Amino acid sequence: MRGKQYHPPLKLTAPWEKDAGFGRKLKTYRNHTKIIAQPGLVMKVLRRKRIVLFMAYFLLLVLTMLNLANYKWTKEPQQCNHQMRSTTYQGRSDIRFLYRPSLAKKRQLIYVLTTWRSGSSFFGELFNQNPEVFFLYEPMWHIWQKLYPGDAVSLQGAARDMLSSLYRCDMSVFQLYNSPGGKNFTSLGLFGATLNKVVCSYPLCSAYRKEVVGMVDDKLCKKCPPQSLRLLEEECLKYSTIVIKGVRILDVNVLAPLMEDPSLDLKVIHLVRDPRAVANSRIKSRHGLIRENLQVVRSRDPKLRRIPFVDPGHKANKKDGADYHSIGAMEVICDRTSRTLRTALNPPSWLKGKYMAVRYEDLVENPVKTLKNIYHFANLTANHDIETFALNMTSGSSSSSKPFIVSSRNATQAASAWRTVLSIQQIKQVEDYCHHAMSVLGYERVRTAGEAKDLSKPLLTHSKL
Repeated sequence: MRGKQYHPPLKLTAPWEKDAGFGRKLKTYRNHTKIIAQPGLVMKVLRRKRIVLFMAYFLLLVLTMLNLANYKWTKEPQQCNHQMRSTTYQGRSDIRFLYRPSLAKKRQLIYVLTTWRSGSSFFGELFNQNPEVFFLYEPMWHIWQKLYPGDAVSLQGAARDMLSSLYRCDMSVFQLYNSPGGKNFTSLGLFGATLNKVVCSYPLCSAYRKEVVGMVDDKLCKKCPPQSLRLLEEECLKYSTIVIKGVRILDVNVLAPLMEDPSLDLKVIHLVRDPRAVANSRIKSRHGLIRENLQVVRSRDPKLRRIPFVDPGHKANKKDGADYHSIGAMEVICDRTSRTLRTALNPPSWLKGKYMAVRYEDLVENPVKTLKNIYHFANLTANHDIETFALNMTSGSSSSSKPFIVSSRNATQAASAWRTVLSIQQIKQVEDYCHHAMSVLGYERVRTAGEAKDLSKPLLTHSKL
């Protein structure tokens, strides 16, 4: 054994007691049996975890509900009210300006649905003169001018969107149709502003008082200081009734989304007139309606084959072109009027109780009675001054030589002037375009030129509406 070196016995280490990479002993948990032996401690830990998880779930649920409520409030269209005056003014680029908290009592909103040369300027004055009404005259004119030469039908959506803003007292929509680089839009920039009682009366201008009934002198109103759209909005918020008169909505069905909107209490007054009288007035006013006639005629269905009623003994001249567009526009106008009348004869839920048709001929024949019916529908009261105004404006002794100016005239005589002015060919052409609307509204057709010129024979019967 001598000469052999002694070696100590090799000590083996279990793999769970030594880290193979670093030689460190792993921790061994020898007290796990103690934890298992104490079930009360385990249950206490589990209960704490359960409470924490429940509180986290409840907090998440509350936050989700608050977020959904806030989303619904910001997305739902709201009506403007007096409380919004304290908010900061938002420009046209901020779409949130369209949505306002609703009032407990909604404003009464009226849209006068009509077409060119239907007596709508005079009809609008019945609201313009009322001190309880915020009245706007042809605001969609700005759309047609800016988007010219767009056809009439394609501009219906833009016109409806403008109404949606204006009925919420949002005047910033006018800035969308301002000239690029132009000055800020003001109250005097509105179409028909110098004849508007709101724009020309206190507090926006000292020229008139809103409660005093009487026509506005545009020369005097032009001297009024231009006011910002924000001030016009604040004035709009003071009124419980907003009335907008327009000729550029061609069909009541276009207004369905607004009339279905629960935040808007919108009613439609449909002012109609004998289409032959409308055509005659359009021809008389053709130089002032050149652009509008072209935009309406562009909306005609190009697939339809039209056979014009031509007088064989008539020689063509330059005036015939303008007359052709004036009468040709009646095809589109009467087609859209027929759509409105079909809807009115079998009204859907959104139109029931919210539609009223008024014939211009009934208005000028019995202005006071018709005015009272109109005001009753609009939840307004006609005072003596407004009744006298309506009576005086329809019982004048002359006829107006300026077609776009409202003045006192013999309205009954003007209503039947077409019978001695239009040729039988023009009459037949209009009757061909408008036969359905005429039948529903109670306008009888004529067979001969002699029958048309016989003023002793009435051509007005009862309306089917």
